[in-house]
Amino acid sequence: MIVLGTQKPPAHFHPYQSEYVQVLQGRMGLEINGCERVLGPEAGQIEIKPWTIHRLFPPPPLPPSEGAEEDNGAANDTTRFLLSGSETSEAFRLDIAFFQNWYGYQDEVVKSGARMDLIQVLCMFDAGGSYMAAPWWIPFGRSLSQAFGIVVGRWLGAMLGYQPFYRKWTTDWDAACEKMATSYLQKRFAWRIKFA
Repeated sequence: MIVLGTQKPPAHFHPYQSEYVQVLQGRMGLEINGCERVLGPEAGQIEIKPWTIHRLFPPPPLPPSEGAEEDNGAANDTTRFLLSGSETSEAFRLDIAFFQNWYGYQDEVVKSGARMDLIQVLCMFDAGGSYMAAPWWIPFGRSLSQAFGIVVGRWLGAMLGYQPFYRKWTTDWDAACEKMATSYLQKRFAWRIKFA
């Protein structure tokens, strides 16, 4: 997370699941409905309820004197955390395939110095049952955001060749293929045969 510096990922919500966050070591920023706080191991597990607009991000650095006294990983800039989602029958949901691909994509973007591709983000977010939040002043913002994520991320994205999951970041490719196969436009990416 330190590599991201002051960058924050998009604010988003999950309509069908609660998301659980627990910092094991170090510090992590959490913004919920515009209110920011810094989490550490002492915060325990935090539940983010469905439809709640939120984002996780790197917190501002500690002053050197504070960081040196901490024994929870802040001094060495290491953050370890757990993320999970509640159970749901939805095919597109927060699960290991989503987390692996979303964080794999972010890592690749940061290391290459590239910019995030909006359609790729919407495609991956939709596959994780996640939708970017519209500004607060837009009426029916969450419903419009979800529709926009499905139309642009899932439908248009698939027509343009954007995949929600990639083999290089996915440990259970068969499960990812099963999810992609539930979408008429994404099922063409659900190849289970490994190519050399």
